[in-house]
Amino acid sequence: MADQRFRDALQAQIAYEFGAHQQYVAIAVHYDAETLPRLAAHFHRQALEERNHAMMMVQYLLDAGLEVTIPGVEAPQTAFADVVEPVALALDQERRVTSQINALAGLARETGDYAGEQFMQWFIKEQVEEVASMSALLRVVERARQNPLLAEEYLARETAAEAADPTAPAAAGGAL
Repeated sequence: MADQRFRDALQAQIAYEFGAHQQYVAIAVHYDAETLPRLAAHFHRQALEERNHAMMMVQYLLDAGLEVTIPGVEAPQTAFADVVEPVALALDQERRVTSQINALAGLARETGDYAGEQFMQWFIKEQVEEVASMSALLRVVERARQNPLLAEEYLARETAAEAADPTAPAAAGGAL
């Protein structure tokens, strides 16, 4: 059975993941309003990914026979100064989530929760990919600040259809 501290921290992480989902939806809507459909689509996909991360954590708690509380989240930032600011915000968010995930894995290890530690390993790998991907996108939009259509072209070239990760934990309700 999961240690109470790990359970509570994982429950808090569900809120952070849903908050990230909402922030990415807000960023996608911003880019939609700016008629930047590739950037909008990118962040719509990111939003769904964050939602699924939260639901993976929900499923883990359900599988462990633990009570799950679905938290409310703070309103996301919706106004941005330029094409770069939303991506910079997203990168900051991914770095913060990386720290949170690492702390969760450390807490699981510290409390001897081997199942919890193993569960967190997938998220550690995922965060390395997320930070690298968002860092690259930030460099592109910084260079394309005066002509955001160049960022759109980059995403059109570089964004391939991503296959589902067969090693990903199951998400409550299934990954949508």
